[in-house]
Amino acid sequence: MTPRSTARRLQAVGAAAAIAAGALVAAAPAAQAAHCTTPRLAAGWYGDNQARLQQLIDRYGACNPYRPGRAKPVAVFDWDNTVVKNDVGDAQMYWLLRNGRIRQPAGGDWTTTSRHLTPAAARSLADACAALARPGSPLATGTPAGAGCADEIAAVYGTAATRSGAAAFAGWDHRTTEPAYAWLPQLMQGWTAREVRGFAAAARAENLAAPIGATQQVGSASVTGWVRYYDQQKDLIDGLRKAGFDVWISSASPQPVVEVWAKGAGIAADHVLGIRNTTTSGGRFTAHLKGCGSVKDGADTMITYVDGKRCWINQEVFGVRGAAAEKVQPAARRQVFAAGDSDTDVSFLRDATALRLVVNRNKNELMCRAYDDSDGKWIVNPMFIEPKKQKAAPYPCSTTGYVDHDGTPGPVRRGDTSVVPDQTDSVF
Repeated sequence: MTPRSTARRLQAVGAAAAIAAGALVAAAPAAQAAHCTTPRLAAGWYGDNQARLQQLIDRYGACNPYRPGRAKPVAVFDWDNTVVKNDVGDAQMYWLLRNGRIRQPAGGDWTTTSRHLTPAAARSLADACAALARPGSPLATGTPAGAGCADEIAAVYGTAATRSGAAAFAGWDHRTTEPAYAWLPQLMQGWTAREVRGFAAAARAENLAAPIGATQQVGSASVTGWVRYYDQQKDLIDGLRKAGFDVWISSASPQPVVEVWAKGAGIAADHVLGIRNTTTSGGRFTAHLKGCGSVKDGADTMITYVDGKRCWINQEVFGVRGAAAEKVQPAARRQVFAAGDSDTDVSFLRDATALRLVVNRNKNELMCRAYDDSDGKWIVNPMFIEPKKQKAAPYPCSTTGYVDHDGTPGPVRRGDTSVVPDQTDSVF
């Protein structure tokens, strides 16, 4: 065989190999597509929201592989009034009071339950609760004799004021914590996570069994007594998970409480970010909380609240450590989708790179940003159960829609610092 014929033969073999290799490469996506079915969302959404959410799944789901280097796109949901109607933290507080599961603090000193509790609130709580139990023992708040104590705790928790109207908390960063929210897990001191999950399971069963609109008696007051999962949100979570998304919950309710509720939406405990207590060597909760970013455990100043939600997501979902977790991360290290209902969700919603779902509860900063929709990535949906009526006045975006770290109100600003104009409520 001549050198030229040998060369031609080698070229032919190479070409055949290239064709075969190309066929294999081409066959891989075809085979994948043949076995990949993109989940389809159920109806029940406002306007074109279902279509926008479906586009998200179609674009980022398993049938259309996401960016290199990360197997799954991340989706993060707030919990209370986003995935469920009503607040599971409130439901848990009411259950604790009705069942006498809050302990008398050490030395009867209520300031040990929160570094932000005012002297006036501590005195009011001591006056109402001192006679019910010795320090460390559960308070009999579910009995007639304990009604006054239950009323005082409920007032401090629910209104951030005593029954006489004195401010209950002071000196906190309004963008990283909410002392009333933090107070609930702090009042669970002395119990283990397993015991608190048992309390949560009992409260969940009662609230799901109660009819919509039901109330319950706590102390001398009648309070909300029911919770429901939103079917549309459960379907969305299920669709995202089936499509290959890494779905997380970020909530300003206590960690073990949200773990119990999230299981009902298919979210495992290790994908829940709630307020987390520090524990004793024996595993019992203390009245102090775990920190995030530059905030150390026990400082009690960085919970899953506004900018704190950003920190906890960056730290636990994306592995960012130290003070960097408090900062906005590059797009490749952020969630593609987020859902929330309140100003407490603003920061992690803004971090979402593809789509942001807002459940309209008339919250000023959140609705200013959602209706302004400066980058075209916000969608708004009315509450799925008992939606609110249209807000009569425009949202005060240009004046007082934003609350700064010290609690001072101011204008809502876009990323370029321009002021968001007042917005009219249009999705209700």
